[in-house]
Amino acid sequence: MLRPHQVSKRSHTALQDPIQQFNQWWQAAVKDSPLRQKSAVCISTINKDGFPSGRYVDLKAVDKEGFVFCTYLDSDKGRDIVNNPKVALTAWWDHMGYQVRVTGQANAIDDVKAQSYWQTRGRDAQLTTHAFAQSRPLDSQADLKSRFEAISEAFRDKGVEKPQNWGGYCIAPQTIEFLTFQENRLHLREKYLRLAQGWQLQLLQP
Repeated sequence: MLRPHQVSKRSHTALQDPIQQFNQWWQAAVKDSPLRQKSAVCISTINKDGFPSGRYVDLKAVDKEGFVFCTYLDSDKGRDIVNNPKVALTAWWDHMGYQVRVTGQANAIDDVKAQSYWQTRGRDAQLTTHAFAQSRPLDSQADLKSRFEAISEAFRDKGVEKPQNWGGYCIAPQTIEFLTFQENRLHLREKYLRLAQGWQLQLLQP
């Protein structure tokens, strides 16, 4: 059930700092989310043939540096970013009537940060990361189980270290657009553009 904010209220409460505004929206969306993957966002990249590719990842953190997510560094998205670091992030929180669109440049986070995020992962997720090469061809569905069982046995009774090909990226935003859904279709769209002197806010037509 959508519970959109009224334009008459939102139009007077736009924050000068879009990172702060995003975090307020994110915290509210996660707290009241009916989804199992509460922090899922779509990351879109451009492949070597010039085609866009989107997939959902778990958003880890958002601060003045940007938007952080983790992945296999040699996955399709990782190779896309090496080829073209310009990416887009999209969040749609249907239960709140909120959409956020971000464009920017993805930069690899350092290994210390990657290690800290690795430790937050569940053991099954850690084992799966070791067992598979994301996006690579699979011989059969049965191979999934056998690979996972083999890795589980290899790490029996010990911790699962972070593999070298797993890390994360921080998207340094160039634009951040917030859309507040309205039942009458008069959606409020607030687009922030990063300039040398700071963020510039521009309202957009629905």
